[in-house]
Amino acid sequence: MTIKIGLLYGGKSAEHHVSMQTALAVIKALNTNKFDIYPIYISEEGQWIKGQQLTGPVETVKELSFSEGQQLSPLALAPTLFESKESRPFDVIFPLLHGPNGEDGTVQGMLELLNLPYVGNGVLSSSAGMDKVIMKNIFAQAGLNQVDYVWYLRGEWETAEEDAYRKVEDTIGYPCFVKPANLGSSVGISKCTNRSELHEAFVEAFKYDRKIIIEQGVDAREIELGVVGNDYPECSVAGEIIPKDKNFYDYTAKYEDGNTILMIPADVTEAEYSELEAMAIKAFKALDCSGLVRADFFLTKEGKVYINEVNTMPGFTPYSMFPLLWKHSGVEYPALIERLVNLAIERHQEKQKIKHTK
Repeated sequence: MTIKIGLLYGGKSAEHHVSMQTALAVIKALNTNKFDIYPIYISEEGQWIKGQQLTGPVETVKELSFSEGQQLSPLALAPTLFESKESRPFDVIFPLLHGPNGEDGTVQGMLELLNLPYVGNGVLSSSAGMDKVIMKNIFAQAGLNQVDYVWYLRGEWETAEEDAYRKVEDTIGYPCFVKPANLGSSVGISKCTNRSELHEAFVEAFKYDRKIIIEQGVDAREIELGVVGNDYPECSVAGEIIPKDKNFYDYTAKYEDGNTILMIPADVTEAEYSELEAMAIKAFKALDCSGLVRADFFLTKEGKVYINEVNTMPGFTPYSMFPLLWKHSGVEYPALIERLVNLAIERHQEKQKIKHTK
């Protein structure tokens, strides 16, 4: 029997277009002999639209941005979006959502309430992994090595701008990176080398979140590992990101011009890889992750390893590192997707064993 899979994509987020590209890539990779594929598009305004089963190839993102279909309120999801009288309920949901309102535990919580299997991380790991401040605090508690960081709420900054800048300069120094706390894909991130740039970076980051994080800059290589699994996670080979013309791996380099070199496998020693692998798995378990994450690190010339962050829903675009890491580890993209679906079903079945009454 085929697996009936619902693909959630789009979303009310600054990363809407990244999600669309991810959905297109996943649809192209799914085997229609194994999967009955149903698109569920979330517009930038938050409208949920369930499309018809995909029976033919989809070549462009525009084809997935449909306006015709079964338009629904999220309040009516259980009986109308995920199942119907004419067909069996979905076997699994694949949330291909990035950023707030999708990757942050909100959709995951809804799927938990509906008792539906879904690919990827649960409510806690998704929300903690989305908030960089919470994530880094948990990593610190777990003893993972990180660069120094501070954070601010918009209200704190608006009432004492100079104090905020002075604290950054006294505790972090330049260069530093300013980021929205709850966003990914390098949206709203700025590199700062002086007070003027720091001010502009605060203004930019606060456009996307009420909380921002400022991290110490470090002269290091950017190394990434893919992690897949539930209770027994496994790591891919290491990959390195080398921007050609930019100071850091920004949104354009990631998703638009492809103006980067992805070195896979990365040129790391056996000892360095062992440390990266151990830290990736430790971070995965510290956040109680499941399914998949991409773990990002800094590796200095002296061999010092710092964990930067984990991404609980890494992109699957043509420029994305995560599927390429697994491809070089011997797992092709279609097989990787099937493995993630199986892990989702496995986790759901495990949860059904939990006793909810005395």
